[in-house]
Amino acid sequence: MEILTTTAEMMRWSANMQAARMRVALVPTMGFFHAGHISLMEMASQKADQVVVSLFVNPAQFGPGEDLTSYPQAFERDVAQARQAGVAVLFCPEPAEMYPPGFQTSVVVAGISQKLCGKSRPHHFGGVTTVVSKLFNLVRPHYAVFGEKDFQQLAVIRRLVVDLNIQVEIIGHHLVREKDGLAMSSRNAYLDRDERQQALCLWHGLQAARQHAMAGERRSAEIIKIVRDVISQHESCAIEYVEIINKDTLESRAIIDEDVILALAVRIGRTRLIDNGCLLHGEDHV
Repeated sequence: MEILTTTAEMMRWSANMQAARMRVALVPTMGFFHAGHISLMEMASQKADQVVVSLFVNPAQFGPGEDLTSYPQAFERDVAQARQAGVAVLFCPEPAEMYPPGFQTSVVVAGISQKLCGKSRPHHFGGVTTVVSKLFNLVRPHYAVFGEKDFQQLAVIRRLVVDLNIQVEIIGHHLVREKDGLAMSSRNAYLDRDERQQALCLWHGLQAARQHAMAGERRSAEIIKIVRDVISQHESCAIEYVEIINKDTLESRAIIDEDVILALAVRIGRTRLIDNGCLLHGEDHV
């Protein structure tokens, strides 16, 4: 496995792959790998000849007071896991390499980026779409794999690719959970023992919503109330949003059907967690 740190190195590697007619898949990450990340790499390797994993804690997607300086990192462990997963290139640039002096361009997807998480993190998705656009230009992948836990991010990236005619196939990988149902996230490392237990309220809320939806309840307002009641039983859990939305447009829906998902964000102590899932079947893949 090669470890590349400069944009020039990444572009040279990509040009060589193009010349050799190799199909390339990209997995963008911020590191601190868990089983969810590894599953993205494995899916990428099934689609392409070569897999590139970017490891970049992108400062442009963090707002004031967010956890940029404390974001969990374990570089040597990440390298070992990526190598074991058969990754061809780990691209690990410094912020100054991606945003050199004089950098003043941003790529913004309006509309869907302003919903859900975008309400409390107004600059987040602009940072995501800018860095992902740069990665697409540097790596020139045929495929890019993103996890469905960050469902709004996936929708925003899909819109970006369509709107700008970027020649890459976006692949969503189903949300990966711990054995007790908590969605895997690098930010779970922030949780202490009690908070880790409290965090299961997201999973319990989703399960309660599914049970009532599959029993015949179709009114979104009633399902949302049920989920809020489950989460509110935990005093340390502050609800940011609980919404039932169309999985393609992210528009709120008053009536539940096969095309909606439940999306939620909850703060537990200093940790912000998100989750989502379909309601009319028991699977996370949407």
